[in-house]
Amino acid sequence: MLDKTILVIGTYDTKDDELGFLANVIREQGGQVVTMDVSVLGDPSAPADYSKHDVAEAGGSSIAEAVASGNENAAMQIMATGASLLSARLCADGKFDGMIVLGGSMGTDLALDVCTALPLGVPKYIISTVSFSPLIPPHRVAADVQMILWAGGLYGLNAICKASLSQAAGAVLGAARAARKPDPDKPIIGMTSLGTSALKYVIPLKPALEAQGFEVAVFHATGMGGRAFESLAAQGVFACVFDFCTQELGNHVHGSSISAGADRLTNAGASSTPQIVAPGCYDLVDIVGWHPVPEKWADHPKHAHNRLLTSIVLDGEERKAVARAHSEQLAGSKGPVAMILPEHGLGEWDREGADLHDKGGLSQFLDELQGTLPPNVTLHRLEAHINDAAFADKALEIFGTWRTEGIVAGEPRANLENP
Repeated sequence: MLDKTILVIGTYDTKDDELGFLANVIREQGGQVVTMDVSVLGDPSAPADYSKHDVAEAGGSSIAEAVASGNENAAMQIMATGASLLSARLCADGKFDGMIVLGGSMGTDLALDVCTALPLGVPKYIISTVSFSPLIPPHRVAADVQMILWAGGLYGLNAICKASLSQAAGAVLGAARAARKPDPDKPIIGMTSLGTSALKYVIPLKPALEAQGFEVAVFHATGMGGRAFESLAAQGVFACVFDFCTQELGNHVHGSSISAGADRLTNAGASSTPQIVAPGCYDLVDIVGWHPVPEKWADHPKHAHNRLLTSIVLDGEERKAVARAHSEQLAGSKGPVAMILPEHGLGEWDREGADLHDKGGLSQFLDELQGTLPPNVTLHRLEAHINDAAFADKALEIFGTWRTEGIVAGEPRANLENP
């Protein structure tokens, strides 16, 4: 039975055989295929469903303009823009159920844009010669993209690359068949955290919010998790965010590679999503545990979380820089922002008596943040630790007020009087 349709994207002038093999495997498994050609110079052996001219025109340009650029990077960016816009339109029109792109570094560059343009829940697969490479920046990776290394496939078909292509074909078709898209009628809360050895608020908050009819999606704030959180926040997916682990912002400020990008703590505000924020684990900067410790951190206290991740403990001035970054990022928020500052600590390891406790450093951070917060942020200083019950209670109190006032979307106004 021809049950699901997969959009197959690639440069059909140079990878016609590989893309044809991929499409045939999908069809052999009972799926349907629509094709999109993102070539610039050559032509496929058979017309694609969406030609290179369709792609360029969808982006407000033309193949002639791409050729005239005289630069393969500029030309492919024209095609990336067109492919992203055309794919998003076709998806909105229900023309396909999953998408797969094949390419080298050039095709992967385009693929990342296309995947970002598609909504959460639509299967997205990239077959790439640079899969999992440090060439791919975390901030360009869509929240639910899948990727496989195109091993041995740079030029022409062979038994090795067919193994990758056939797996990818089965994976995207299987994902399209199995995918369960988010229920648009059930509002979602986006929350950030680390494991419960460091931050424990998720334990009381998740069931309390679910009891009010909300789903809770908790993102692991170790770079990629924060990137996914920001990507979805930018799309307006969340009814409200509980952004209680902003450590990735400190990672970015201090140059760690474990970063969620320069726009961390901005996208909920840009989409007018209500935000309740607390700077959980602000005092730590994560570095790759199996890399040598950078010289600038050599004299800092360290916490080896596991073989993958080590945390550097910041000094007072470094903490103040993180505080100012919070204020700068939140200043442009278009929606309501509440900042909760627990005065007894923001991570389990910095409690009084714990290994990383630094009362002076905590005071410096809290005072700097309070002194620089923009007027659009409502401050709630709290005589508690972030892992105390009082913190979760304060967050629920703010959230309850916003529900009563109709600030939090996702429920008919008539139902807010009796939550």
